[in-house]
Amino acid sequence: MPSIESNQLLLAAAAACEDKKAEDIRILALDPAESGLTDYFLICNGTNERQNVAITDEVELRLKREFGVYPNSVEGRRQGEWILMDYVDFIVHVFSAEKRAFYGLERLRKSATTISIADLNAEVSARITETRAKKKKIPANKTPAKVMEKTTAAKAVAKTASPKNAAAKKSLAKKSTVKPATRKIPAKRTTK
Repeated sequence: MPSIESNQLLLAAAAACEDKKAEDIRILALDPAESGLTDYFLICNGTNERQNVAITDEVELRLKREFGVYPNSVEGRRQGEWILMDYVDFIVHVFSAEKRAFYGLERLRKSATTISIADLNAEVSARITETRAKKKKIPANKTPAKVMEKTTAAKAVAKTASPKNAAAKKSLAKKSTVKPATRKIPAKRTTK
């Protein structure tokens, strides 16, 4: 099952495609038995090559800015007809309308299921709230014994140490580390 972080990256990439007016945005969840390379394909198309480049630039910029993630590789940016961006957990395919119809990735991946952006967003939100709920349920008495010992020992030391004793110890430490400056006095010459 893909991680929450990879799904958040995928949603951000899809939002970047929407912002640049990409057409027919689809997310394909690939069958793990059939495709060991990646979990998802994000497929869309632009109206021309310049828009395709703008879409991929926006995806790359947004994922870099929001998550600090760069694509492993980018192919086809120079031609702009089919640009592929590999983010390991998902691959972004930005096509021209003609190339998308010609190659038909959706037809090639018959075992893949199409996921809507709203469904993926709901799944990510549910998993985040589930994770937060699990973190809140950890009882305080389940902390490791060593941690408990350290915290109780630190509290005991803090109670016994008074502010006067601490100030006196600090001044003693400073005095012992500072060495008095030794001045060499030249020997007096005697004249005969």
